[in-house]
Order: sequence, then C-alpha cells, then structure tokens
Amino acid sequence: MTLLTFPSAFGQYSASPFCVKTALMLQFAGQHWRRFDMLDPRQMPHQKLPVLRTPERLVPDSDSIRDWLEAQGVDFDAGLTDVQKAQSRGLIRLAEEHLYFHIVLDRWGNDEVWPILRETFFTEIPALIRKPVSNAIRRSVLKGTRAQGIGRFSQAERQDRLEHDLEAISAYLWQSPYLMGATPTAADMSVGPMLAAMRATPADTPLTRRIKQDNLLNSYVDLMEQAIPL
Repeated sequence: MTLLTFPSAFGQYSASPFCVKTALMLQFAGQHWRRFDMLDPRQMPHQKLPVLRTPERLVPDSDSIRDWLEAQGVDFDAGLTDVQKAQSRGLIRLAEEHLYFHIVLDRWGNDEVWPILRETFFTEIPALIRKPVSNAIRRSVLKGTRAQGIGRFSQAERQDRLEHDLEAISAYLWQSPYLMGATPTAADMSVGPMLAAMRATPADTPLTRRIKQDNLLNSYVDLMEQAIPL
C-alpha cells in the first residue's frame, strides 16, 4: 500500500495533520506501506490528501481510510465502552472541524508565516509566477475560513474559542497519559497531530506559544510522537 501525502515540513512527518493522522493509523495497524510525496492533489478523488493507494483502489480522506482499515480487522478503539467511543468521536470532530481551522489561519493568514509557506508548498510553480499564483491560492484559502466561520472572528475571539477546546482536551489528559486511557486510540491519532501542527508553525505566534508553554499538552505531543514513531 502507498500513502499519498504532502511532504515533510516544519519538523513534522507531513505539513498536513490529516496525513500524519493517516500515517499513525497505518503504523499502529502494522500494515506494510510506503509513502509517496506530492504537492498537487488536484488529480486525486477529492482534490486533497491523504489518499491511500490499495491493490484494489484509491481510498481518499483520512476518515474513509480509517473505515477501510477497520474493514480489514483493525480496532483503533479496542477496550473502549460505547460511551468512550462516542467521546472519542467528539474529540476527533473537535480537532478536525475546529482546531484545524485555527492552524490554517495561523499559517495562511499570518504575514510572517506566509513567505515560508509559499516557498515550502509551491516549489513546483515556476519562480517567475510563484508569487501571484500562490497569492491567489492564499486568498481562496482565507475566503474558505470565512465561509467556515472561524475567519470571521478577531484574533482575541479565536483565542477564546480555542482555549475552551484546549481545556477540554486537558481535562482528559489529567486523567490518563492518552485521551481515552493508558494506550493511544483513534482520538489520539487525530488530536495529537493537530496539536503538533499548532506547535510546529514556523513562527512565534500566540498559538505556538500556547502549546509550547503548556507542560501537559507539550508533553502529550512528545509522548504521541514516541508512542507511534513514523
């Protein structure tokens, strides 16, 4: 099997936490797989990454890849009760449908970070036209955050919303090393990479400082990277 993924960036396995999540699932599942890096996913089924190439077909989207792996017999939530599985699903949605967009704004909407992103993500565009093309893509991404909603808030409002999420995650981590207990489960494979991406943004921002200065969250990110090495 081959994981089609965005390349490594900012000290992370991939620039995308969704690609990191999928790599963690594959590694946890004990699958024989390799990575194939790409920067332009427009030919992919949903025009995004990750995508898993199996002997039978392309499986797009990290959630669908999880479903495919579970159909092969992998249990990412072994030992959890139905209530814990429901809590796990809620934590995954918190990470992927809310925390993620804070990362997007912290990177694409930050004038300090943007030049680094441009030279990291758009190297396949000829240098002569890289700036105007990438700027148009940037405008489209930021427009998307407004459509999603998070881009309509001020920095202070976003920080306030984020704080409640981080407090919720911390409440779980005060009880056990991983979100749902003593071993990593599906929730950790979503939340861990999202927090790691927040910490890894290549500039000093309120978001990076928030993670780096929080001993509990910072240690959790390190623990996840050690628990399932990529």
